[in-house]
Amino acid sequence: MIEIAGVSKRFVLHNQGSAEIPVLAGAGFSVARGECVALTGASGAGKSTLMRMIYGNYRTDEGRIAIGGIDMAGAEPRQVIRLRREVLGHVSQFLRVVPRVPTIEVVAEPLRILGMAEAPARDRAAALLGRLNVPERLWTLSPTTFSGGEQQRVNIARGFVHPYPALLLDEPTASLDPANRAVVLDLIREAKARGCAIVGIFHDAGARAEICDREIDMTAFSPERAQ
Repeated sequence: MIEIAGVSKRFVLHNQGSAEIPVLAGAGFSVARGECVALTGASGAGKSTLMRMIYGNYRTDEGRIAIGGIDMAGAEPRQVIRLRREVLGHVSQFLRVVPRVPTIEVVAEPLRILGMAEAPARDRAAALLGRLNVPERLWTLSPTTFSGGEQQRVNIARGFVHPYPALLLDEPTASLDPANRAVVLDLIREAKARGCAIVGIFHDAGARAEICDREIDMTAFSPERAQ
């Protein structure tokens, strides 16, 4: 479902004499349907950079990143948008939403974009918010005023509301208490069971050991090793 081959990335600092900072060199692995793969390695190893490249926020300098057969490295903007709507979900560490939009609408939005009627979309959103212990009294409020843990649970509900064939998870259990951590791990298990391919960053070693099928050590793709 996810194929990464020969991917390299460097950043050019145009405000510092066009200095180049190499980040990744020759990264490559694949993720099958129903598999959860963790990206590991020390800070600066390129974990977040690769996740952003898979999602299409960063362009690759070399190599191929295919999601369901579509190469993100060379995809047109409309293809990237369609993949994000239908195929590739993303749960980041930070909730970025339009202020004043109610929480239940924030969570239901991915379904509404795909054409689902308002009532069933809101029902699905409500079910996830309830499961993640977000109090119903908050559903009509904007999540921009919520605590970090509450925002993270809204973010997770939004990321899991549509059955994406592929998912990117950036620290999905961060800021969560044990009860909600257990709910999130159950959601990941259910996604795997329906055939979702998952790439994640899990600094929570216990969660990583419990939910991930294997680990990819990003230090293997450091530019220093490639030299």
